[in-house]
Amino acid sequence: MPLVTIFTALNPMDAQLVRSRLEAADLHPEIANELSALSLDGYALAAGGILVQVPDTEADDARELLAAKDS
Repeated sequence: MPLVTIFTALNPMDAQLVRSRLEAADLHPEIANELSALSLDGYALAAGGILVQVPDTEADDARELLAAKDS
């Protein structure tokens, strides 16, 4: 199942908070580029950020959940 990026963070803490929130809602998030960002200062920005991704079938629900937090 393809993954869709629904959130991009520049630090691991923000990415992990979003991941935790999605898991609490019974979604199945994955985090990409986190170890690269931790290995070199500034690398997260250069690599396009730390990506929080979910299966494409869960993307709409995940975006709604994150949007509800922001409103």
